[in-house]
Amino acid sequence: MSTIRITIDLFSGRPNPVLDLSGRQARTVLALLRSAQRAGPTALPVSTLGYRGLLIERLGEQPRQLVRSVDSALEEFVGAHPSLARRSELGPRFPKLLRHEMARYRVLRAHWSHRRLPWPQRRHCHCAPLYEPAWWNDAGQKQWNNNCYNYSTDIRTDTFAQPGQASGAMYTQLTCASVRPAAVADCLIARPLAHNKCPGEGHLVALVIAPGIDFHWYRKGRNGYWSHKPGPSPVVHMDNSNHLIPDPRTADRGMYTQFCTFMVVMHGHVKIQ
Repeated sequence: MSTIRITIDLFSGRPNPVLDLSGRQARTVLALLRSAQRAGPTALPVSTLGYRGLLIERLGEQPRQLVRSVDSALEEFVGAHPSLARRSELGPRFPKLLRHEMARYRVLRAHWSHRRLPWPQRRHCHCAPLYEPAWWNDAGQKQWNNNCYNYSTDIRTDTFAQPGQASGAMYTQLTCASVRPAAVADCLIARPLAHNKCPGEGHLVALVIAPGIDFHWYRKGRNGYWSHKPGPSPVVHMDNSNHLIPDPRTADRGMYTQFCTFMVVMHGHVKIQ
């Protein structure tokens, strides 16, 4: 039997934890998945920050087939897996974080409004990149392998780019004090006093942190509103409460509770990896 890979779609900046299961465990996952599929599809919120479900695939299959599941029995199986604590740098506290995020997402799904808010059409920040979510949301290489840092800088690398990696000065802790200078090393420009105002050149981005857990980036659009890409999930222009984002400082950011700073991306100056 082929190996089953379960990716826990939780992080935005860091690569997500992965479980590769075979034998009896793989058969258990497939049985749970078939049971969930018989129950019918579940309407899911658009991309949010924090836990967004389990991505399940059979390794070796081409083309790559991904199934997203939020089945409670499957989540319970994954949440109790004995090797889970080894699948993240968070160590022993990771299973507790995951269970908390799974519970939060169940509540979010129960109250989510599936009304899609239009992207306001107005000109405000003339130097900002075009808002082109369909270009990123291809359900393929661009979407799976580019994260919030790629999207905020408007640079596709297919590497899940990490602040400071290209410049040899990668962050060492998941704190503002570590991620911010790593981004500066990549030639982003710190603008802590930008106060949500468009720069004269380049475009404005914002860094937020889930302390000790992960980082996330937003980018300001030409219409003055913000959009973002939570990890391998699609690009969206709503926050965790399904509201437009006029200012990331006041948006519902889930576990990304710490607003770090605004920064400016000068087009053609930044190198990420």
